[in-house]
Amino acid sequence: WSNGEFSQFEFVFWYDCKQISLPEKRYSLKELLLDFFVKPQEGSKDIFEYILQNPAKVLLVFDGFEGLHDHENFPRCSARQPEKDLCSIKELLSGLIQRKILNGCTLLLTARPKDKMYQYVSKVDKTIEIVGFSHQQRELYITKYFEGLPYCDNALKLIRECEYLFSHCYSPLMCRFVCFLCETVLEMGDKSLPSTLTTVFLKFVRQKIIPMQTDVTAMQNQECLAMLARIAWYLGEKHQSAMKSDHLPSKEVKEFALKYGFFLPFAFPRPSDSGEEEFGSTFSDFVIQNFLGALHLMLAEDIKDKSLTKYLSFPSKKKKPYNWSDLVPRFLAGLLFLQDDSYFCSLSNKDVKQSMKKQKTLLKYFKRLQINELCPERLLELLHCIYETQSNYLLQHVALRLKPDLSFLGILLTPPDVHVLHSILKRSRKEFSLDLRNSSIDMQGLKDLVGLKNVASFRASLSDTVRLWKSLEQTKDYELLRASTEKFVLDPFKAKTMKDVSDLSDLVEMQEKMISCVQDASGCGNYEIPAIKNLRKLEFALGPVCGLQGFQKLVEILAAFPSLQHLDLDALSENGIGDEGAKSLSEVFPTLTSLETLNLSQNKITDVGAEKLATALPSLSSLKTLSLYNNSICDFGAENLAKVLPAMASLRVLDVQYNKITGVGAQQLTDSLRKCPHIKNLVMWNPTIPYGVLEHLQQLDSRISV
Repeated sequence: WSNGEFSQFEFVFWYDCKQISLPEKRYSLKELLLDFFVKPQEGSKDIFEYILQNPAKVLLVFDGFEGLHDHENFPRCSARQPEKDLCSIKELLSGLIQRKILNGCTLLLTARPKDKMYQYVSKVDKTIEIVGFSHQQRELYITKYFEGLPYCDNALKLIRECEYLFSHCYSPLMCRFVCFLCETVLEMGDKSLPSTLTTVFLKFVRQKIIPMQTDVTAMQNQECLAMLARIAWYLGEKHQSAMKSDHLPSKEVKEFALKYGFFLPFAFPRPSDSGEEEFGSTFSDFVIQNFLGALHLMLAEDIKDKSLTKYLSFPSKKKKPYNWSDLVPRFLAGLLFLQDDSYFCSLSNKDVKQSMKKQKTLLKYFKRLQINELCPERLLELLHCIYETQSNYLLQHVALRLKPDLSFLGILLTPPDVHVLHSILKRSRKEFSLDLRNSSIDMQGLKDLVGLKNVASFRASLSDTVRLWKSLEQTKDYELLRASTEKFVLDPFKAKTMKDVSDLSDLVEMQEKMISCVQDASGCGNYEIPAIKNLRKLEFALGPVCGLQGFQKLVEILAAFPSLQHLDLDALSENGIGDEGAKSLSEVFPTLTSLETLNLSQNKITDVGAEKLATALPSLSSLKTLSLYNNSICDFGAENLAKVLPAMASLRVLDVQYNKITGVGAQQLTDSLRKCPHIKNLVMWNPTIPYGVLEHLQQLDSRISV
């Protein structure tokens, strides 16, 4: 913006939500805009008036929106004059979101992760999800971090060898932590990194404190760390990460937190008529606060071992998770299994027996969990917690109790999620079926999971799967290419967007390339991707806008599915393929030799389309059920259908309800039915057929349904 981009905005204001979230602080809109962010040297009254009159020229950025996350206490803006009255930050934000304040301005809210904002998503115009660094970007970041240092190459090698930590580097924040730790490790001459997130942060705390610590300060540091952990927990319970500096329990704690980088200082806005400037402190980032919060649960004597389990996030589906942050349960599980770590013992100065009690409580809790009943999100959280313990017993316990069908449909799978899932599946003797559709899994993660010998089948987004196969083809990894194609499951498939149809088309195109690839590997030239060969049910639900265009693209590849038995074009949104779509479909009927059910309901087909269909229908040698429900077929269309019914030897059910057929068309269909002993049911109630006529026809042939 400062370089001339986004010229539609004359004013851009940026706020760190952690720093403005203190409940006791109240601001007017003018103070929030012109005191907190930037203070004009003169003319602030005129500037504020201009802003009020030109809200469309204002962009407000609220960064780290989860810092204000409190579902039960986000009040409506009740101020009579919100521009002038003093309000809490939550009331001001409510007023902005409800367009009571600065109606017409642009709001940009950032949050980690997106579920922190779910109650506001319906009110926003656009949601963008940034999933983090790719595999290549992680390597680039690490290389740039160590650029010019003598151990640059060693650093990248060291981090990549620790696969779990490298997976966490998809997050820029975690990547910086890992790089800092790696730098320290290499400077000390060590040759390995910690293997879990808990030991990473324990070592991080150690490297911050130990180099400056003496015997005299060791006890003070221990006490300050325990107090800081207590603050982290109690602020976190209120969904906060900042506080006024003069509210800290002691000067020593404040100096300790600032000295070692646990806290960052900031200044509150100072209205022109006020006295001294006020200062606040905020935790440097959410991961540090999570780690310290978990440390408090370990150290606090008032938290009994039996009550520890309520801070984990594996309740029944009805209960709301207790924990206020994502990583606390993982750190807690990891810390409880670090009883033998000398540095942790020196940090905590805890009674070993008491710590062992807490560990045993956690162990019992994990053993009692009904792992099969956990929803996918809870299961992933459990796997992370178990992984942090590095307990062989627990890892094996969970691996043996996972159900064979694991669905992560629509669940975001980050690189660390994939790593822990992979490491635990690998331990099991069971065979697994994975559903990874719409999980945003990266290509490396998909490759790792699919490559497991005990993953017998998998479903994944078509575009991800095709991208993986193309990559395997380029690297000439034909063994994994063939194995992954044999494991891939497509049936049943539902196309909801143009992209779905394009991806399916790419899959069919991929098969042509696969033939030559697999021939190179096995000497066998006649190769079909099993998922294509075995597709039995295909649903099409693109809706009226793209229905015809998408369907015509789909028709081009239908012949590639030799086992297709069920083609369903009946959608709530109505595809509306019309006569043109019906004509295109009828042209490929001779190739659909296995088709048993054809549902063309609610597609705006008239007599023209019915005639095209009728001409080609006898070529569907296996067709048992044909539905033309709720179209616009009249007597001419019914006559054409009636002519071909005797030639459709396999047909058992015909549905032409809710069309525009009159008694004439109904009579023609009834006459044809007499020549078709194979047909069991003709459903043809139409509002245009007089009831007495339909009743009479039913008496003539009981196979007619009304």
